[in-house]
Amino acid sequence: MKRVIYSGAGLLLIALAFLVFNILSGLLFTNARLDLTEQKLYTISEGTERILEALESPIELQFFYSDGAVRDLVALRNYARRVEELLRAYERAAGGKLKLQVIDPQPFSEEEDRAAELGLQAVPLDRGGDKVYFGLAGTNAEGHTQTIPFFPLDQEEFLEYEVSRLVQSLATAQLPVVGVLSGLQINGGFDMRTQQATPPWMVLEDIRQLFHIESLKHDIDMIPTNVSVLMLVHPKQLPEQTLYAVDQFVMRGGKVLVFVDPFSEADPGSMMGPGGFAEEKASELEPLFKAWGLRMPADQVVADASYAMSVGVGPERRAVRHPGWLSLPQQALDAEDVTTASLESLTMATTGLLEPLEGASTRFTPLLQSSGYAMPIEAGRFAALQNPEELLRGLEPTGERYTLAARIQGPAQSAYPNGIEGRKDGLKESDSINIIVVADTDLLSDRMWVQVQDFFGQRFPQPWADNGSFVINALDNLSGSDALISVRSRGRFARPFVVVEELQRQAENRFRETEEVLQSRLAETEAQLAELQSPDPEQALELTAEQQAALQGYMQEKLRIRKELREVRYQLNADIEALGRTLKFLNIALVPLLLTLGVLGLWFWRRRRPA
Repeated sequence: MKRVIYSGAGLLLIALAFLVFNILSGLLFTNARLDLTEQKLYTISEGTERILEALESPIELQFFYSDGAVRDLVALRNYARRVEELLRAYERAAGGKLKLQVIDPQPFSEEEDRAAELGLQAVPLDRGGDKVYFGLAGTNAEGHTQTIPFFPLDQEEFLEYEVSRLVQSLATAQLPVVGVLSGLQINGGFDMRTQQATPPWMVLEDIRQLFHIESLKHDIDMIPTNVSVLMLVHPKQLPEQTLYAVDQFVMRGGKVLVFVDPFSEADPGSMMGPGGFAEEKASELEPLFKAWGLRMPADQVVADASYAMSVGVGPERRAVRHPGWLSLPQQALDAEDVTTASLESLTMATTGLLEPLEGASTRFTPLLQSSGYAMPIEAGRFAALQNPEELLRGLEPTGERYTLAARIQGPAQSAYPNGIEGRKDGLKESDSINIIVVADTDLLSDRMWVQVQDFFGQRFPQPWADNGSFVINALDNLSGSDALISVRSRGRFARPFVVVEELQRQAENRFRETEEVLQSRLAETEAQLAELQSPDPEQALELTAEQQAALQGYMQEKLRIRKELREVRYQLNADIEALGRTLKFLNIALVPLLLTLGVLGLWFWRRRRPA
């Protein structure tokens, strides 16, 4: 009797201890998180932690999410929970410098007016007029505001980067400075052929909305210290002092966006020929590229049969595919880099190719690539090209995908380790450089990506390609701190059920094979019926006894095959449902079962233990 009492008291103590443990863990470890995902997707990165630690003044974040309007949208609700969890992690890591407010903007409320005032995007939910807000607004101590109008579900891998970029932009009071050194008239000029003034390129107008632009002279001997990103466009025949200034800017940790070209169609070149001499339309940075670990082969343009654009040729504007003018789809863009991941298409003209140097200390990451149906051709062939079909007919693809733009990162040596005349005290190396090189300048010109309409002196752009967004993304990324750049993409958040997908594929294969058989037999029967049908549409179709028997047999076979199709579909659902029941049992029943077995084992052990 005493053993039973002791055993019962022991079980009661175990239950009480378990209850006390749950209560204490809930009180003491409220903010504790354990991230067991493979890529630590629910843990903020080291770069984000550095950004939050550097905050000097408080920032207020307002997360607008229409919770009540999306009760039936499971995917959106799950993503919203993920966004809120990440923002809570930011708030905890900021040490009181960041305050989060979650707002559910009800229709016709002050919160909805506030969301619209901040520039958040309201997405229509249905034809009834219901709208969904799912965005973020941040305000710093000076009253400056930055927003993420809407969190797209297909960009979840860049969620942390976008939030960290917003926080860092609020922590910086002034706009980043972009130093522009250009060999083309991107800031407007005078066209000698038309004898008319030309307006600034629209890409420069887009940059001006987000950055402060400082134009640099061709013979500058030092890049100003306030420049966040140096943008080099068609750098033709730069003097040594300018090359050295760019070299030292990179050695000091400056970021550079470079647009070079083996044949720039935007360059007027020489007026002596139809298109100017090819060598006069080329630009390069050979000594700097060599130090950075890459090269652009001179006089080589990538011709691509797969990505060739359709252009109008001749007075009749006959459509012809131009292998030197490329329309790059999404599969040509790097899906892992923030500069290109969200883009859909880019257009380029007579672009060169980039290659990493063997033994380089830097990392060469392609951002834009040709298809496998491409080959390099001489740039001189474009100087007097009349019909692009000539290039297309002579194209012999090599099967290689050529790099048209690349990111260069890592340690690098100076291109001038001994300095230049009069300047011998420069930096010799850098532990980490960050440069984006594009082997084309024409993608910046208006005609390659945007149609601009003039309305009473106001210019209204209508983009038809993502060239402008690519430039803005690149500058936005490079102008951030090294901490922000290190965040970038955190990997895919989708975690598919691999076994379920395999079951679906197997069943779909069976379904497809059976369906093809059925469609084939249906086609054969319709052909037979067409032969048996009388020419007179009013005359009834008469079949012999053998034909009627054959038709009846086919109808029975069709019913049998349809039954098989239903069985395949049922089996697909049955296999998935059985797997679901197994997983539910393992998740719901197994843990309590193991706990119960453990308690029973302890109880039997205590009963059998000698008194």
